[in-house]
Amino acid sequence: MNLLHLADLHLGKRVNGFDLLPDQRYILEQVLDLCTAHNVQAVALAGDIYDTALPPAAAVLLLDWFLTELAHRNIPVLAIAGNHDSAERLDYAAGLLSNQQVYLAGQFTSAPRRVILQDEFGELTFDLLPFVRPATVRHCLPDADIRDEDSAIAAALGPLPTAGERRVLIAHQMVLGGGSLPTCSGSESVAADVNVGTVQAVDAARFTGYLYTALGHIHRPQQVGCPTVRYAGSPLCYSLDESGAQKSAVLVHIGANGAEPELLPLRPLHAMRHLTGPLNQLTAADTVTDAEDYIWATLTDPVPRPDAMAVLRAAYPNAMKLDYAPGGALDTGSDAIQQAAQLRTMSFDELFARFFEKMHGRTLTPEETAALAQLRQEAGL
Repeated sequence: MNLLHLADLHLGKRVNGFDLLPDQRYILEQVLDLCTAHNVQAVALAGDIYDTALPPAAAVLLLDWFLTELAHRNIPVLAIAGNHDSAERLDYAAGLLSNQQVYLAGQFTSAPRRVILQDEFGELTFDLLPFVRPATVRHCLPDADIRDEDSAIAAALGPLPTAGERRVLIAHQMVLGGGSLPTCSGSESVAADVNVGTVQAVDAARFTGYLYTALGHIHRPQQVGCPTVRYAGSPLCYSLDESGAQKSAVLVHIGANGAEPELLPLRPLHAMRHLTGPLNQLTAADTVTDAEDYIWATLTDPVPRPDAMAVLRAAYPNAMKLDYAPGGALDTGSDAIQQAAQLRTMSFDELFARFFEKMHGRTLTPEETAALAQLRQEAGL
């Protein structure tokens, strides 16, 4: 069977005030073309189908169109709720939709929803496990020994596949591979999974025996521990720190005894790019390319201009963000969590001095330092 693994559609998403529904429609049309070109026989949607629990009507209509197009192609859909979805709303009409080979798992009850499809090798079983928290599993399985997220998922899954079983898991969780967290971006709620220095995550070893584990929740496509436990990633860049990232869908070739994933590149309607340099240089007619792209600009001008965003948008109408790094002093590669921990250890004077240097490209003079100290005293800080 050829399975197309998608995740984190986030239909209805807005980034810096920009409505991405046209971009999402464009990418879903591309997905349909991939289904035709690669003889896709089933599609997995591994959670975060919508961006919010109460998605706008246009996002609901877009999903309706996409599922209808897949049904017309006689392609089964296996979808689960993610942490952004309303599990109860996603379950609406799930029984009726099953008749059209659209299998939805919104709420967790006591076990994953099980769907059996046929391919040239016989039965292929899909376990659909929606996003769950330990408290949810504990409520449904009161006799299970649940101490953390890892033990909760172990209890929720139940017995793992045995030798000879052909089973695929679809899940939406934070998963550790070899003790390491997956690579994340600013658009993912990783901070919610870090509690007092302890990562609440699931060990990829919990999925031993599955031919393939289709994961959602992390927006960067990557394997976790082994090639057959994989995050599809989001089909579009949903965070400015993903600028320039190559997005893809995962085509999974499932055979009699194993699975081989293959990444199929996706091309966005508007790329998300990060530009750095003086404003006049970035907006010069001979340097502007792909003007409709989503732009994050870091200006290196020594003095900020009050009309900078207006000038930038005259050249790039979809400019999303503007910041400054005088002299080109960029700091974009640091890990966000490490940066936050470092900032918490700095004094007010250190923080202000760092901010001043970033904005003006120089350190405070002794006179400015004395003036700052006087202002702090007057303000009672």
